[in-house]
Amino acid sequence: MEPTNSLTLNTTWHAIDPIWEGGEATVQAGLPHTQLAPAWQILLLGDGSPTRHLKLLTGEKTEVDVIDMSLIGMADDGAPQRIQAVPAPRLRRQVWLRTASGQRLAYAVSWWDASRVDEYLQNRSLPIWDNLASLHSELYRDIQGIHYGHCPALEEAFKEQGPFWGRHYLFWHSGQPLTLIYEVFSPYLCKYLGKT
Repeated sequence: MEPTNSLTLNTTWHAIDPIWEGGEATVQAGLPHTQLAPAWQILLLGDGSPTRHLKLLTGEKTEVDVIDMSLIGMADDGAPQRIQAVPAPRLRRQVWLRTASGQRLAYAVSWWDASRVDEYLQNRSLPIWDNLASLHSELYRDIQGIHYGHCPALEEAFKEQGPFWGRHYLFWHSGQPLTLIYEVFSPYLCKYLGKT
């Protein structure tokens, strides 16, 4: 898919069809190591920056390919229920996170208050964390859920067979929800993290 800055409604984003899901209690407790290896739990359930983690794992800069910027208005967009915390009208942003050499490592979709997105994504070609760090924003990553399942579009994009692990979380800033983010990670990361 070609990068676009389109502001028209595009209703497609790549949610995984879950085999298994866990909510906040699961996130807080963690998973048995027989279900998800500790290294993968650090990536999925930790509150650190995934772009920073990916850079540390691969030794390459993490870059972003923006594939969609769409106004969705008042719609819930099929997003996780916590989208209701993000003020409307909303804008949806979809990206691939990849190494500088081109290996896709993750897919992310985020939903923003359309009237404030430009304050926080001043350079839309950078990862969210890079934008927010440049503003010295104090943030809290509130992981709401973890997902395990299939998505044919992601199999094609990652050139990897599913199932895939993903998560969704709210970013909070100054006590207010800033954005809802849904991320799915490529099994290619087994090269660095070991089997899931």
